[in-house]
Amino acid sequence: MHARSTTIKADPDNLDAGIAFTRDEVMPAIHQIDGCIGLSMLTDRESGRCIVTTSWADADAMRAATEDVHPIRLMQALGAQGLDIQEWEIAVLHRERPAGDGAQVTWARIAPNHLNELLGAYRHNLMPRLQELTGFDSLSMLVDRRTGRTVSVTAFESRDALALVRKQAKHMREQFAQAMGARITDIAEMDLAVAHLRVPETV
Repeated sequence: MHARSTTIKADPDNLDAGIAFTRDEVMPAIHQIDGCIGLSMLTDRESGRCIVTTSWADADAMRAATEDVHPIRLMQALGAQGLDIQEWEIAVLHRERPAGDGAQVTWARIAPNHLNELLGAYRHNLMPRLQELTGFDSLSMLVDRRTGRTVSVTAFESRDALALVRKQAKHMREQFAQAMGARITDIAEMDLAVAHLRVPETV
């Protein structure tokens, strides 16, 4: 399973319009493309950062669709000026219940030759601890095997539930990264505005 993420710095005043456009226009269109499985959208109402992620059956389907996916109208709806597109392998995905409204997103980097070791430890060590947090709904880990970049998303039933375990979850991730020799490059709390990624369980 693979994913393409498009990160956009939006005008916070345009977020509701951008969410509606993604849900009503982008999502139905993207689902018509061969190999597309789903779409999700994370938003930060304070900074305006939006991450629209599409999921694909395989890398070939994702890359074949490049010409069919045009983010310009979405950028216009969001009042954005630039974007950053990245491609990922979906290495881990687990749901205990449908994702709620709040998500903690963590970007990190590790030496590419240590990535398999990190994924094994994530599944067997960190994931069970995150699952015990109050309000936990789901988690995912996306990786770029060429560069060693990773991004993980832990979803909770609400932003309030996330706030209650914020420090605990952050501490768990920092401890894990240090033990694995990984470097956390960014952590954000975001709203899961659209949750239709539809990726099958990997664990």
